[in-house]
Amino acid sequence: METKLYGLVLAGGKSSRMGMDKGVLKYHGKPQRDHLYEMLREVCDEVFLSVRKDQEGTIPENFSTIADMDEVRGPQNGMQSAHKTHPEAAWLIVATDLPLLNKEALLKLVAERDRQKVATAYAVSGSDLPEPLCAIWEPRSFNLAKEFISETGNTCPRKFLINSDIKIIHPEDDLVLMNANDEKDYREVQKILSET
Repeated sequence: METKLYGLVLAGGKSSRMGMDKGVLKYHGKPQRDHLYEMLREVCDEVFLSVRKDQEGTIPENFSTIADMDEVRGPQNGMQSAHKTHPEAAWLIVATDLPLLNKEALLKLVAERDRQKVATAYAVSGSDLPEPLCAIWEPRSFNLAKEFISETGNTCPRKFLINSDIKIIHPEDDLVLMNANDEKDYREVQKILSET
């Protein structure tokens, strides 16, 4: 049976460097988490926002959410919670702080997916350093990640992917992988968008 591909927008981070919730910043005329969610709906079977429990009341009702189960730290928290909720699915994971990610990049990721690998991940041109939060994680990858965390104590999804059998792909334009983590990045993205 064909494995379903679900989309997950990681919107449960604390956004401490930005000073406000990165998911509600507007780069495309709507909150960034909404923008990513709507793009993922065009390429995935189902889509969910990964949120903290204290965010649940602030999310519009037309969004499906998965609340963090708080079993691990960092992005793995939302990812493992999603896997636990739908263990049969592969997950296209995107971080909410990728303001220049576009539908073309998502379609390329889906088209180049290798189901035999643990994950298919983007990396910037000339690099094999995976971007774990713009990647498709196959169903078995989550248990392998849990084993990795338990053996090493390291919850970093990139560190896990570096040590796993994955497929790396490169975007047409590296800007789609630009992270906007603080106010300086936010201003830079606004400048890029105003020039396109």
